[in-house]
Amino acid sequence: MLELFAAALALGLIFNATPGAVFAETLRRAAQGGFRPALAVQFGSLAGDATWAALGLAGAGVLMQSAALRLPVGLAGAAYLLWLARDAWRAASQGAATDDGRHQRPGSALRSGIALSMTNPQNIGFWAALGSALGALGVDAPQPAHYAVFFGGFMSASLAWAFVCAGALAFAFRHAAQRWIHLSCRLCAAALFGLGLASLHACLAPLQALLLR
Repeated sequence: MLELFAAALALGLIFNATPGAVFAETLRRAAQGGFRPALAVQFGSLAGDATWAALGLAGAGVLMQSAALRLPVGLAGAAYLLWLARDAWRAASQGAATDDGRHQRPGSALRSGIALSMTNPQNIGFWAALGSALGALGVDAPQPAHYAVFFGGFMSASLAWAFVCAGALAFAFRHAAQRWIHLSCRLCAAALFGLGLASLHACLAPLQALLLR
């Protein structure tokens, strides 16, 4: 069990530290509002991850792998990423300064994190394949206790990363010049836009393949 917990910790750190939409949104919120909004994005992402994990652990893996679920979730995620890209670009143009969260309500950032996590098709695939992941870790016949230990290790790593990521980004932008804040917001907008287009392409590629047959 201790080895399983340690493996889950390592996997959780890798999963969360991989740059993606949540990191881009956390960076944008840190640049504009400081620690609290950045942490709220991370907490929202944790809530979404826990929801998908609960579905996976409840045995809904087959349902979660269904194209009937993945397609609408993927399309919703792509649309939300493109909307965030537009919002980030507008925020950079308006010149919002860092003020430790007074111009940004954490509730908005929390909802962004939840939406990004819940509409990420990669989360569906990850938690749907949880049984295979445990098999690769040497657990051939996982019991509820194994799932609980894995979930606890993964979420512990995710919680630790939430504070580290939000704190580091907030510290980096605490005394940043306004032009660097604007540039960071525009880079986040470009990253979110690119991720949105990539997600849209991934969702539509199977449909295009069917139409070309």
